[in-house]
Amino acid sequence: MIDQKAPEPGSAHVTRTRRMAVLFGLYGLLAVLPALAQQAPQATGGNQWMNFNNQLDGQRYSPLTQITPQNAARLREVCRLTIDGPTAFSAGLLVFDGVIYTNTARQTVAVDARTCQLRWRHTHVPEDDELRHSSRGPAVLNGRVFRGTGDGRLIALDAATGKLLWSNAIGVPRLSEFASAAPLAWQGMVFMGIGGGDAGVRGRVMAYDAVTGRELWRFHTIPMGSEQGAETWQRPESAKTGGGGIWGAMTLDAATGELFVPVGNPWPDIDAAYRPGANLFTNSLVVLDAQTGALKWWYQAVPADTHDFDLAAAPVLYRNPQIRDITAFVGKDGYLTALDRDTRKPLFRTPLMPMLNEGVPATPEGTRICPGFAGGTAWNGPALDRMNNTLLVGTRQGGCMTLRPAPTVYAPPRVDYGGTVTPDPTDIPTGTVTAVDAGTGAIRWAHRTDEPVVAAITPTAGGVTFAGDQGGRFMVLDSRTGSLLHAIDTRGAMVGGLVTYEIAGTQYGAMASGNVSRVATRVTGLPSIVIMALEGQARSPPIAAARGRGLYAQICAACHGADGNLVADKKLSTLHERHDLASTIAYLRNPKPPMPKLFPDILSEQDLRDIGEYLFSNLQEK
Repeated sequence: MIDQKAPEPGSAHVTRTRRMAVLFGLYGLLAVLPALAQQAPQATGGNQWMNFNNQLDGQRYSPLTQITPQNAARLREVCRLTIDGPTAFSAGLLVFDGVIYTNTARQTVAVDARTCQLRWRHTHVPEDDELRHSSRGPAVLNGRVFRGTGDGRLIALDAATGKLLWSNAIGVPRLSEFASAAPLAWQGMVFMGIGGGDAGVRGRVMAYDAVTGRELWRFHTIPMGSEQGAETWQRPESAKTGGGGIWGAMTLDAATGELFVPVGNPWPDIDAAYRPGANLFTNSLVVLDAQTGALKWWYQAVPADTHDFDLAAAPVLYRNPQIRDITAFVGKDGYLTALDRDTRKPLFRTPLMPMLNEGVPATPEGTRICPGFAGGTAWNGPALDRMNNTLLVGTRQGGCMTLRPAPTVYAPPRVDYGGTVTPDPTDIPTGTVTAVDAGTGAIRWAHRTDEPVVAAITPTAGGVTFAGDQGGRFMVLDSRTGSLLHAIDTRGAMVGGLVTYEIAGTQYGAMASGNVSRVATRVTGLPSIVIMALEGQARSPPIAAARGRGLYAQICAACHGADGNLVADKKLSTLHERHDLASTIAYLRNPKPPMPKLFPDILSEQDLRDIGEYLFSNLQEK
């Protein structure tokens, strides 16, 4: 055997060996890069929808471009899932790693963002009086889902399983306090507000440890004693029940650590004599230090309000070409206001609708106001279309009413407006999606709708804007002109979230459809998540099969069983021996009793096809 000595360091052999190793390493890296690129999520910022308004800044803008003015008419329903019985569904939708998270008053769900298949459901069982049967939605952070409840709780759920991790009583229902706002989660903290201003709460916003639920700080929106702004309550004892509830969503500037909080109206709503003064910080945008809760600055949109013109919608933050940092917000008064964040002065204040008796107190003879208590904008605020430099706002036009003052009685949890409210039955509310120049406040265009636009507005880099109205119409608008490109009937009033995201190269739109609440007009519907995509992009066999399976499990299995054989004389596993697919779909469309008729109110034509295909492809006896 020849004795082979190891080459000396620095020898030609070592150099050649190292060069070959480097080359082989490069070849190996080049070979594996395509596979890594396929596995890694696209860094477009559009494959998730992480907060109530997408990013913390509240802009709601999506960088996705697959859906355009040229192909918008090809949008079709991919799937839907009913998540609750007749109740309010005004929540936002969040999308994390292919899963949608949302909630109603008691139900919290995780749903596959491509197939509508239910991942898990958590049902909140109230531990106290449930004062509000609505919720603006959840927040998600580090594998946890956070939400408020009608009985004044803030709860945390495991995002993977729906298991309850902790529950914290943050409000007192006997004092009319509830937690219907959308929490905001950031840097290990969860920010949450207390609602109930129309029954005389003392509003506040708090921060909680996301892991333990322990309170970190609180800020009272109604100052008392030596607190800044207390002098604006000229009758100091009225501040204890001054209102200022928080029932919408919030915005956060991660660069400055500022938390932007929209604050509700003073109590009583109409009777200003009960609470003389400007009534800080009601009807205000309040800016807090997110780490400590310390007050940094504020802007009061409507001092001494007597028309219930509070703020609920989260503001939007942006920087203009002149390097001015701006916050823009809307309220129930019908104005879009933009503030310079350095000077705290208005840059513009644009009216979005006709107004009547603005700022005029109610008289015993009656004062007619427009918009009414539900007018203007509610919990979904402006969105920023970066492509066209416009702010897009959905509005509720009209809904006029007559106010008359009356002696105020504090008797929580009963609501007392300090007067009477008489809606005008002849004034049928309508809506608009309005585009306002983000620099000047000039109105660029307004798309008018027969029903109020309360649902969220979502502009995209594809040149289209998604919107929805209370008539249940999902609308795709040309972002530049406001012209209607496409509309789809979702069969349920739209007042909640409307988001867009990308999975495996396909852009989806998901929306909250179906709402039974005090803002409902002529269309209600059961609370449902509806997902849409371009025709041909998402109708792959696996998705269609999963959709049919989900619909069967949700609607059919209770009577027919998971295997389809619970009804002995109507076994679905042998359905193919009695019917073909076409006749099965025809029967589903118009069944015989005792089978209920679900088409078209509950099931669509596409639903019938997917269920039929599932019956024939998955439940046949092999």
